[in-house]
Amino acid sequence: MLAILLALAAAALVAPLWVRALGRNAFYLLALVPLGGLGWVVANWGSTQQVRLEWAPSIEMNIDLRFDSLAAIMSALVLAIGALVLCYCARYFEDDEPRLGLFAAEMVGFAAAMFGLVTSDNMLLLFVFWEVTTVLSFLLVGHNAEQANSRRAAIQALLVTAAGGLAMLVGLIILGETNHSYLLSDLLAAAQPPSGLAVNVAVVLILIGALSKSAVVPLHFWLPGAMAAPTPVSAYLHAAAMVKAGVYLIARLAPVFAENPVWHPLVLTLGVASMLLAGLRALEVVDLKLVLAFGTVSQLGFLVVLVGIGTPDAALAGVAMIVAHALFKACLFMVVGIIDHGAGTRDLRRLSGLGRRAPVLCGIAILGALSMAGIPPLVGFVGKESALGAILDADTLNGPARVALAVGVVFGSMLTVGYSIRFVWGAFADKQGVARPTAHGAHRVRRVSDYAESPGPVVEFGDEHAPDDRSWHAPGTLFLAAPAVLAVASLAAGLAAPGTDRLLSPYAETFSEDLLAYLSLWHGFTVPLGLTVLIIAGGIALFQLRDRLRDPARPRLGNADRAYDATLRGMDRLSLRMTGAVQRGSLPLSQATILGTLIILPTVLLALGTRTGVQLRLWDSPLQAVIGAIMVAMALGATVLRNRLASVLVVGVTGYGCGVIFALHGAPDLALTQFLVETLTLVIFVLVLRAFPAEIEAGRATPFKSRRAVLAALVGAAVTVLGAFAVAARTAEPIWHRIPDAAYQFGGGKNAVNVLLVDVRAWDTLGEISVLVVAATGVASLVFRSRRFGSAPRAADSPNYDPDLVSWLPAGRLVDRADRSMVMQITTRLVFPTIMVLSVYFFFSGHNAPGGGFAGGLTAGLALTLRYLAGGRYELGEALPVDAGHLLGAGLALAAGTAVGSLFFGVPPLSSAIFEVTLPLLGHIKLVTALFFDLGVYLIVVGLVLDVLRSLGARLDSELATSETTSATGGSAQ
Repeated sequence: MLAILLALAAAALVAPLWVRALGRNAFYLLALVPLGGLGWVVANWGSTQQVRLEWAPSIEMNIDLRFDSLAAIMSALVLAIGALVLCYCARYFEDDEPRLGLFAAEMVGFAAAMFGLVTSDNMLLLFVFWEVTTVLSFLLVGHNAEQANSRRAAIQALLVTAAGGLAMLVGLIILGETNHSYLLSDLLAAAQPPSGLAVNVAVVLILIGALSKSAVVPLHFWLPGAMAAPTPVSAYLHAAAMVKAGVYLIARLAPVFAENPVWHPLVLTLGVASMLLAGLRALEVVDLKLVLAFGTVSQLGFLVVLVGIGTPDAALAGVAMIVAHALFKACLFMVVGIIDHGAGTRDLRRLSGLGRRAPVLCGIAILGALSMAGIPPLVGFVGKESALGAILDADTLNGPARVALAVGVVFGSMLTVGYSIRFVWGAFADKQGVARPTAHGAHRVRRVSDYAESPGPVVEFGDEHAPDDRSWHAPGTLFLAAPAVLAVASLAAGLAAPGTDRLLSPYAETFSEDLLAYLSLWHGFTVPLGLTVLIIAGGIALFQLRDRLRDPARPRLGNADRAYDATLRGMDRLSLRMTGAVQRGSLPLSQATILGTLIILPTVLLALGTRTGVQLRLWDSPLQAVIGAIMVAMALGATVLRNRLASVLVVGVTGYGCGVIFALHGAPDLALTQFLVETLTLVIFVLVLRAFPAEIEAGRATPFKSRRAVLAALVGAAVTVLGAFAVAARTAEPIWHRIPDAAYQFGGGKNAVNVLLVDVRAWDTLGEISVLVVAATGVASLVFRSRRFGSAPRAADSPNYDPDLVSWLPAGRLVDRADRSMVMQITTRLVFPTIMVLSVYFFFSGHNAPGGGFAGGLTAGLALTLRYLAGGRYELGEALPVDAGHLLGAGLALAAGTAVGSLFFGVPPLSSAIFEVTLPLLGHIKLVTALFFDLGVYLIVVGLVLDVLRSLGARLDSELATSETTSATGGSAQ
């Protein structure tokens, strides 16, 4: 399982490269990955397998994967249909499709996330994969990002499913804490299902997440809007994968919670409502893709009902219909994509005679529609007849509820038959007054609105290719292959119903071993068979009444999409009113509120709380007190000095004083890092202050300034007192004396600080360096506004460059004579190599001595700063002619790669390995793999410093030089 998951993730990473090299044919190569995973699923069908790796045990979130009967069914659908959809993409898209490589990566990544979701045994891990599918769905639906409707649909789907996911997360946490385990297998194996008010609340919250993901009324409206996505997305996400996630979760929890008092009222009521409302809507819309979209909502409601009833018979019917729906709906979505490619429209009022022009495509569509309608001998009939029998025999429902449910399902199934016939008729039948398509060659691209209610002007929208005339572009054999395979599979699964039963019945037996139902094409003359005949007759009648159903004068139900818009507008108005009430736009007022809370709340708690044995501890030694007094004096000096540079320098003294205190406490690593950071901070301040006047304008004293001074003094005093008490308030036994030995045993290093950063608490460090990358990008965005500046300019880029001139630094001659310092350049030439060697030494020695990737990177950054100060912006480009963004990206990729690399060896992420070897001359060498993680930190720090120097130094130099040149030119002209 883990190998399949990692293989899919790896394929997603390399997909853009493959698409760039092979074009659209790369999809065939990508399809081999899920196809290989499908082979493993088939080979292990019927077995139960588990994988457990520690990830974050402190919060009960580990990599717990479990392969059982339900996981096998869902995995087979995810991987098999995923492979077919990827093959379909190879003919659906052209080689020049924008962002095709990114699309391929997102599709394969979605397959990985869905496979992880259906095999997760840990509820928190399941939620992680759940949210990954949400994000990737957002990206896939919004593939045509230049179109407003695509962006709206993507955002709508993201908001609805993410909100439901957050509710589900709360429910999963409540359930996990109540059950004292976050493993689904433990929950299912419990002798007594958990109960109580907390469990009821958890069940409701989990169902909200599941129903929102599966587009069940009233949270269904995002799915029709998501038809703005390219057809392969609809064929995969909205037929076989994403929308099945909620159904899967309900099916997974049904054995435990089917008898919970809140389960049936929610699941069955909303499921039947979805069948009816969406089925009616599918009989009204004129876009073929929307017919399938509302049909999907209707069918998802049916699936939710079946898997939610909670009996073995209903469970068997439920998984049979899950398989049937995935096969016929993916097939029909692909058919719609082919029609739109070839005919240029999805509007069933503008299509006529296509059955004559494309008989093979018509045959494929008829097979898919027959299965959707539940007509024998397709698998849809097998599943639906079994479903009717299961509902009639459901002993978990009382008599009236069972009858009401049966009536709702029967009428919903009539609607299904009606819109199935309407789909085939609308796509392929001859219609009076509509021109038949004629064969043609090349076609041009046009977009057709999914929401066009009249055959008039065509709106620019959608994902399909279309010609301007009524011609037909015949699909190739490879284009037809994927839907044909699905259509034939629907037929084969129905004809081989006993074999299908053997594959699916193990899940139903998890409810009870006394499974009486079985899948078959013929059960005899039974009530379900009679209901099937009634359903088919009723569906034909509804199709005949289709025009009356679309009567504009008929009162209509509310529009959920408009309700969504109204909800967003209401939330915007509410937030504006609340913000206007509590946020007046006054920064001083906001700061005063925050700082006042900081003063009052902790101080009151300290005064009123018990302080037994806690004493005020101001310092540990007289030297510490002296340094603290100097730091206080410098901080006060910064508030009264008028010279900006002087203020920065005295603030820097407070930072160096903090480093000295670290050193006095026996923390040389922290002291070294503090000194390096403070030095770089001073340089950055100096670079920024060049654009400001040297002196701070003196203002007159006002009561407002006096109040600010009093507030600042109170904050300082409060923090000092609280800190002094906190130091002496330790109640637990200190563990500092055990850390060095533990660090050496755990991480193989004698520098406990470095081992903690890159090994023990490496997850924290990974998050922190990610923040550094974001900060560097933010600085560049603020300075450059429209685009990054790239690497710093080289000496050859200067108009004054003369390659024959020799200087101490490569770009030293390009500095103005007034600003050039030969002493500085010579000194830089001499010490730069030494500082870089020291940087490398800090990097390699950090695991056992003061240093590490952070300190080494800061040292290298200081060396680059020295080169820049001595030789200007061109010298910075000569010192390191690399784009800072490349360093930042490489560092983050290396750190993240190191984090996941250990998974390939069957150990938790960020686990370290230690290698020891004795080499000639070099002697005994000890290598810890955490060094590669530290190298990522090193590259990120160097990239950050280079980005800051490039942004606030080189770029600002260039703008100042341009400004001076412009001023001089203007002065000369005058």
